[in-house]
Amino acid sequence: MGFHYTVISDKTIDEAIAFIEQNLKENKFGVLWQQNLTETLQNKGVDSYKKPYRILEVCNPVEAARVIEHNPLVGYFLPCKITVYEEEGKTKIGLPKPTAMIGLLNDAELISIAEKIEKILIDVLEKSK
Repeated sequence: MGFHYTVISDKTIDEAIAFIEQNLKENKFGVLWQQNLTETLQNKGVDSYKKPYRILEVCNPVEAARVIEHNPLVGYFLPCKITVYEEEGKTKIGLPKPTAMIGLLNDAELISIAEKIEKILIDVLEKSK
């Protein structure tokens, strides 16, 4: 099963992110924040890592409110993350599976919600590759 879902894309990182943003929007998700990890590391004096690596924090506010109301500990896992990075000349797009994270709380209702969110996010990745 694994804790993540990752696809390989022939798009550039910027192209993939544009597709991700559009596909998220169509599913009532938005990008709250985007971190250019490579740039951040270099700004902190770490020049050894040069590969492009972006982290998008994404959220559906209605679902986020619903799960936090059910159990405030879910906030430890929010927002959802999508990573876009380059490895061996290919763009990879991935995410930690919401079911893997929420599953740690052993709550059937939360797992059901996480399954729905995971299905949507995997569909976004597949359409964005």
